[in-house]
Amino acid sequence: MGLKVCKFGGTSMADGNVLDRVKNIILSDAERRYIVVSAPGKRYGDDVKVTDILYACFDAVQREGRCASEFSRIRARYTGICRELGLDMDINGLLDETEKAIDAEESADFTASRGEYLAAKIMAKLLGAEFVDAADVIFFTDAGRLDDEATNGAIAKRLEGCAMAVIPGFYGMGADGKIRTFSRGGSDITGAIVAGAAGATLYENWTDVSGFYACDPRIVNSPRGIATMSYKELRELSYMGANVLHPDSIFPVRKSNIPVQIKNTFRPDDAGTSIIPISQYVPSGNVVTGIAGHKNFTVIHIEKSHMNDEIGFVRKVLSVLENYNIAIEHIPSGIDTMSVVIESAQVSGYKLEKVLEGIKNAVRPDVVRVTENIALIATVGHGMSSSVGTSARLFKALAEAGINIKMIDQGSSEMNIIVGVQNEDCEKCIAAIYHEFF
Repeated sequence: MGLKVCKFGGTSMADGNVLDRVKNIILSDAERRYIVVSAPGKRYGDDVKVTDILYACFDAVQREGRCASEFSRIRARYTGICRELGLDMDINGLLDETEKAIDAEESADFTASRGEYLAAKIMAKLLGAEFVDAADVIFFTDAGRLDDEATNGAIAKRLEGCAMAVIPGFYGMGADGKIRTFSRGGSDITGAIVAGAAGATLYENWTDVSGFYACDPRIVNSPRGIATMSYKELRELSYMGANVLHPDSIFPVRKSNIPVQIKNTFRPDDAGTSIIPISQYVPSGNVVTGIAGHKNFTVIHIEKSHMNDEIGFVRKVLSVLENYNIAIEHIPSGIDTMSVVIESAQVSGYKLEKVLEGIKNAVRPDVVRVTENIALIATVGHGMSSSVGTSARLFKALAEAGINIKMIDQGSSEMNIIVGVQNEDCEKCIAAIYHEFF
């Protein structure tokens, strides 16, 4: 008999009717034993996610010393869910404790984490399962990174002999004894951590779409679904904007070669997308697996004669960016040129001017120029490395669509080609590539 860890996202926790659907999904398979949940998401188009309301609660604490002005919305959401489920639990008592704790902690991370905490309490009651607080089993180091050894040991020990458990996603305990959260969407990471530590045979990630598509369905009508992809392909596509699964969630399951299945809570019989180790991966026969894009990058172009002869040139440039705590996306280069691609938000305002001045002082370039409002589009697929003419087809498709390419970068694994275009050409670029290869 196998063991499945299931993570249910915000849309799967949005109201009592959906939670009842989730309960039926879980109980339909005895292998679904450990459940990770997100905070309730939107119930309809202009609704507000619980996590966003909680951040508003923290702002209220900062302004007024208490969160009462905003917490009434949290109370309404959770009491409404319990009422819809007909659940016999003291939800108001739990909410009273939570409101007091938010006021006392005065912490953005603690406040935001209460969405998952409350959702997991309700789900545990609904299933008759044990509630396991993530703060008791997921730990961060002093540097803010996941403490793998302590976390895996604590989860394995806590779940030993546990028939069914519900664990809130998104947070854990920091080295300072305070609640610390992952980045938004981090419940995916929690689910993967639990799957790895519990020795799961499958990690199911339940959301509101039936897996990954070859590109964003908002750009191309009814794009082809992706039945199977490798860990590497997932990482590339998720990082570049395919937001079905958090890109960092692959690491905990990859260590143990645990497959991931993306499933649709609202269409549970759909096959979804399987994400598997490269050792088990069988190409679909298509050269390209998927295309994803992300807007708002800034490219700093640096030119200097005999750059290749100057020892430490790249290190000096990167040291300037490190001094300003700026992360780098890509570094395309030539014999006398290099470009540094950065998310525009990292160099907003006067920070860009300071970075440029620092680069000029560090390496004395002949030319430094900046291109802003750039979108990066990644074309990803294991079949690309063994297919002659893939690049030619891609660039021909973009030329025929009238798209001017500002930057080209091909990964060393030869499984992705990234092009930079103007923001306004992003959707047009994705559509052109999709129609060429699909």
